[in-house]
Amino acid sequence: MSHFKPKTIVAGAAIVPLAALVIAGCGGGSNDQKGTSVPAPSPPPTAANARATVTIASTSLGKILVDAQGRSLYLFKKDAGTKSTCSGACAASWPPLIAKGKPTAGGGAQPSMLGTVRRDDGTMQVTYHGHPLYLFAGDQQPGQVNGQGSTAFGAPWLALSASGKQIAN
Repeated sequence: MSHFKPKTIVAGAAIVPLAALVIAGCGGGSNDQKGTSVPAPSPPPTAANARATVTIASTSLGKILVDAQGRSLYLFKKDAGTKSTCSGACAASWPPLIAKGKPTAGGGAQPSMLGTVRRDDGTMQVTYHGHPLYLFAGDQQPGQVNGQGSTAFGAPWLALSASGKQIAN
């Protein structure tokens, strides 16, 4: 029959909770390259306290509207006039271009076509030629147009030209 020394039992008992604490502190998400538990990064929405700038950039669709970071801007065909119909999960995938103050035009965008509309949450969404403007979370790099032609949330999403007309697929 073997006997344990009291110090050995106490030391062993202290290691188990300590190990559990260390493991718990290291958990909470995965940084693996597969992205299985980490959602795909989305472009940061324009800060609500910043002036939004709309400009023109050349993409695979031709020259289209982009924000100051070169991210493609889209219209949502489901919107009625200047009223945005995209909120909740829709706005998480298609963040509205938000600005505080008057938006600015740069690099070929027409200042007379810029405006804003108040969203249901009270923020001001930038419009161009009367269309509320959105980014697409699936566009990870400037100039990408992965949202073009998508029918997510019940209607097509289309990029816009400098004249404010939708770009056909």
